[in-house]
Amino acid sequence: MQNEKAIIEVIEYTDPYCTWCWGSEPILRKIKETYGNQVKVNFKMGGLVADIKQFNDPANQIGGINWYKQVAAHWIDASNRHGMPVDGQVFYDLKDEGFSTYPANIAYKSAEFQDKKLAKIFLRRMREGAAAERKMIHRLEVQAKLAEEVGLKKDQFIEDIKNGRAEKEFLKDLKECRSKGITGFPTFLIKSPDGKEVILHGYQNFERFEQAFHTLKGDDLKPRQIVASENNILEFIKKYQRAAPKEVSEVFDLTMESAMEQLTSLREKGSIKETRLFVTDDEK
Repeated sequence: MQNEKAIIEVIEYTDPYCTWCWGSEPILRKIKETYGNQVKVNFKMGGLVADIKQFNDPANQIGGINWYKQVAAHWIDASNRHGMPVDGQVFYDLKDEGFSTYPANIAYKSAEFQDKKLAKIFLRRMREGAAAERKMIHRLEVQAKLAEEVGLKKDQFIEDIKNGRAEKEFLKDLKECRSKGITGFPTFLIKSPDGKEVILHGYQNFERFEQAFHTLKGDDLKPRQIVASENNILEFIKKYQRAAPKEVSEVFDLTMESAMEQLTSLREKGSIKETRLFVTDDEK
């Protein structure tokens, strides 16, 4: 499916710290595995929290001096529903410092200057780091380490943040979000080349995306049949290098119990490694 022309573009308005954006990762991987290059996914940064001391989210009961307890509890509750691993303790780690998600948004825009494909991998690493590894991805030193890890040039990455170039691009994304009335994340703008659009607010299941694709392009998209064999699961893990069990479950239409059985079998054969929260291919 490598040479297929994109028929649909999905733009996710997002924030690296957003737990429901993290929860959407299995769906995005399923879209990619099912439709290949027929669907391209791009990201715009929405800036979830400018200043946590001024932040107020009544719907999720977040705001005030106990914000860190509230956000941690929100993450755990969200994880119980979307199935991706989280460690809310990170907010207890940073409760005594000023906190904004904007620097992580700016870091993504810096990565985009170098390589758009690597920038998407970098965004994924920031999500993993924030959600499940207790990494403070709003800190430049953490961002720089993750950027270097995925193959970005560290010095250029830092320079494009310090000289304000990346922030300027982030503010363009932020302006676009505000002009479209987007304040909650994720929000998905789904577009076809003929200018038709569907917008989806909040976390969505795979079937909702399929409905949107069909609304825009009928039966033009040709889904690939995904078979849940051990070999295919192993190839999936090798392709992405790291995956959560929920992603295996989602992509291969397995129950979590069945997905864990498959992963346990692969681990016992020495084909994959298993960390506390992720599985990785054994060649890493």
